[in-house]
Order: sequence, then structure tokens, then C-alpha cells
Amino acid sequence: MSADTIVLGAGIIGVSTAIHLARRGRSVVLVDRRGAGEETSFGNAGLIQREGVVPYGFPQEVATLVRYGLNNRIDAHYHLRAMPKLVPFLSRYWWHSNKVRHNAIARAYAPLIENSISEHNDLIEAAGAEHLIRKNGWMEIFRTSAKRDTEYAEAERLGREYGVKFEELSAADLAKEEPDLRGEFTGALKWSDPWSVLDPHGLTTAYLKYFESLGGRFVKGDATTLARKSGGKGWQVKTDNGLVEGGEVVLALGPWSEDVTRKLGYSFLVGVKRGYHMHYAPAGKAKLNNWTMDNERGYFLAPMNKGIRLTTGAEFAFRDAQKSPVQIERAEKIARSIFPLAERLDPEPWMGARPCTPDMMPIIGKAPRHDGLWFAFGHAHHGLTLGPVTGRLIAEAMTGEKPFIDISAWRPERFNP
Repeated sequence: MSADTIVLGAGIIGVSTAIHLARRGRSVVLVDRRGAGEETSFGNAGLIQREGVVPYGFPQEVATLVRYGLNNRIDAHYHLRAMPKLVPFLSRYWWHSNKVRHNAIARAYAPLIENSISEHNDLIEAAGAEHLIRKNGWMEIFRTSAKRDTEYAEAERLGREYGVKFEELSAADLAKEEPDLRGEFTGALKWSDPWSVLDPHGLTTAYLKYFESLGGRFVKGDATTLARKSGGKGWQVKTDNGLVEGGEVVLALGPWSEDVTRKLGYSFLVGVKRGYHMHYAPAGKAKLNNWTMDNERGYFLAPMNKGIRLTTGAEFAFRDAQKSPVQIERAEKIARSIFPLAERLDPEPWMGARPCTPDMMPIIGKAPRHDGLWFAFGHAHHGLTLGPVTGRLIAEAMTGEKPFIDISAWRPERFNP
């Protein structure tokens, strides 16, 4: 089997890239070891985060770091045995999260986020996936006035600088929005622009079907078998359908990208953030109306097609270490105290992994030392959000079009691999 382009990785980034290449007349084979959207893209809070112009930084305050060091939180957890290997990444992550550097990163990151809704809308309409989308934003709820006021002030700054829209909700407003919510909350912040996804895996598979309708092919295969073709021109990879050959290849393998880049001589300092989710039935006639984050506790509740999805914060561990869903246990206990959750709907907590660069920026662009090799990974915080944006940028660069966003900030050369 041959094609103009091989795309390795059928998550939201890879599928979106494959679509944009197929739209430009390229023959494309999409390769993944599993089905589309069954790894990292399967588990997330289901948000297209137009408001997410500021990547999640590493805490700077000593008191906060001490609290995280106790390793008893929901929003962050770590495996002690993994820390020696993670220190180089975490130290650089901390350094880039300094206020001045973090603000500069946000300014470079913003153009990606600002185009997320329009680029998704294009693919949603083409894929006939409107039934999977809600367009009423999401909200953060607050337990203390101090935290509420701090977040209100930050929202006002983002509104001024980036045009992000939001509403400040009083405790009474929150009670009207969520009558089944319990607890002493001081108010909420509702982000108006973002869209939410009722089934993230369903959205990826809808995009895949659209890709196939454009003539694209999806096969299962082993990305780690990627090699140069005999003679050095073009690429090949082993699949269940035999050897697939292509003139160019895009690596969109998320946290597994390093299994390929390392073999090709590239050494990127990339960490992995693992996360968990579980679905629950609502008790009785209780209803959760909004995608809701319990801000001071660090977990998320989302009313999806499969039930109310509870998602945790980040776990820092070896990528392939066994599951340790202690954050789910901690979050479930608190979530049950504020909303009437009934039984668990999944046999066990789902776990996924996301790659994260120390500067919180994705790696998008042509490989510095290999013809026909392109990178599209590192989207730790907003993989779902940025899938179609990244796909379009890669396709434009590969076909020689003028990119609709300057991609210089995310090119892999910045790592000097």
C-alpha cells in the first residue's frame, strides 16, 4: 500500500491532520495500533477551550509546592520512584512558569486557541457531528470569596487582553444554574465562549468517517517500525495490511512520539501527564446542567452521553507505569458531597497520558534533519481543543501554503535536538 503521506497516530491531532491533507488532494494513510481516538483523545473533560489562552503552569509559591509535596491532592499526584527521572523536566517546567515567561508563552499560544472554535466548527459541520456539541460554555465554582475574587480578576484580564467572554455568577445565580448542587459556594465563573463535547471519542470517530469519505484509509499498525525506504527517499511502516509506503510522514503519536523520535536521533525534553476519569449515573432525578470544575479541589464534572464524567488533575509518573487511580477515589468522595452521584458506570477508572513540553508549547513543524518527516505532538493541555488547528497548520506547511497562523513559535528547531 502506498500514499503521498502517512499519518502516525489516530487521535484528534492525527485525524484532523489527515483530513486537512486529504482535502488538499493528498492520498493519506492513517495508522494507529488501536482504533481512532482510543488513547489520549478518549479521556478528557470534553471542552473546546476558547478561553484557555494561558497554559497550565507549574506552581511558583513555596507554600503551594509544600502542599503538593504531601502528595494527597486531587489536582496533582506523583510517583516517588519516578521523580529522579522527572526532575529535569519538572525543573524546566517550573522555570518556564515564572510570571514573565509564562505571559510571553501565553501570547505565543493565544493564536492557536483563538481559532479553536472556528476550526472545529468547520470539521463538525463537515462530519455531521453537531449532535455531539453543546455551545453554552462551562463554569468554575468557588468555595471561598478570596479564590472567587482572584479568578474574577484574572478573567477580567483575559477579557481585556484576549477578548475572552465570561459571566460572574453570585451564589444565588449558581443555585439557579445548578439547583441540584449542594454545598456552601460563594459563586461561580462561567466561561461563555467554549464548546463542550458530549462524547469526545465519538467526535474523533465522526472525524475519521469524514476522512474516509474523502478517500483516506485507516489501518492498524506499529508506528515504531517506521523507517526510511530503501534508497533514502520516502518512508515505510509495518501494518496489519502489510507494508505502507509514503513520501512523507507525520508523527502525531502524543506521548508515544518519543518511541519514534528517539530512534531517529531526536532527544526532546518532554514529560508525561497522566489522568483518570470515571462515569457515574445521577441519583434519582438529579441533573447536572453545566460542565463544572470544583476550583479549589481540582476535579471536573461533565454531563456526557455516557454519564457524568469525573476527571482528575495530572499524575506525574512513568508513562507506562501501572494505574494508581487514587485521585479518582479522593475526587469521588468530595464530588458525592456536592452532587448526588449514583453508581459507577465503568468497570474501572480509565487512564490516559499526555505529552507536555517544559515550555507548555506543542511541537509543530518539519523535522530539522529528515526530509519528509513532520512533528505534531506535545499538546498536553488542549489536545482536543487544538486538533483541527494543528491539522490545518501542518497541512498548509506540507503543501507550501501560506499558514493562517505563524508557526515559528512551535517549530521543533527551538529544542535544538
